[in-house]
Amino acid sequence: MRHTYNGIDRLALAISGTLMLLGIVVLGFLEVLDGAPFGAAPLTNDAGDVVATPLIDPNVRTGLVVAGLLILLLWGLYRMYLPTGAAEETPREATASH
Repeated sequence: MRHTYNGIDRLALAISGTLMLLGIVVLGFLEVLDGAPFGAAPLTNDAGDVVATPLIDPNVRTGLVVAGLLILLLWGLYRMYLPTGAAEETPREATASH
């Protein structure tokens, strides 16, 4: 059985992949460029004063990744309930001209 992707499939995969890559790779790279600390929580000294914070709020990064995973989940549910013949195209052998 050959799987083909229509416009909705490509859009869902592109959006979810973009959100996850943005949240993990791009914003992680920006955090590394910003320098130490690399942790998700603000650094405090012994007196409890905040001495360093992350460049990007961890909630933003987590939100982007979760949004990407949620779109991927919804796309998977869509594909699961799609009728079997609706997602498939005519085989190449049937359309080839001789």
